[in-house]
Amino acid sequence: QVQLVESGGGLVQAGGSLRLSCAGSGRIFSINVMCWYRQAPGKQRELVALMSSAGGTNYADSVKGRFTISRDNAKNTVYLQMNSLKPEDTAVYYCKAVRGLNVYWGQGTQVTVSS
Repeated sequence: QVQLVESGGGLVQAGGSLRLSCAGSGRIFSINVMCWYRQAPGKQRELVALMSSAGGTNYADSVKGRFTISRDNAKNTVYLQMNSLKPEDTAVYYCKAVRGLNVYWGQGTQVTVSS
């Protein structure tokens, strides 16, 4: 089992920044992919960013150039640095880990961007 706990969400004005953290515990070795998703009210959950075990990254077009995914292996933590935030970035942000056929989700953290 893998446990994921997100933190770092909050209320920020448009143009501001936040850094989300996803701390992993349990059987975190050999995790293939770490991802950040978000879900706004009334919308489907969407992929925001992902990082492979080799360090490759990919981003949704809507966040390219503004968000950066990174990780600290020593702390078993993945981060999402969010800059130049927009009201449309308002959502619950979830961390997801993929290990083989197993998928693990965190509980989510709310990000609200005011205009």
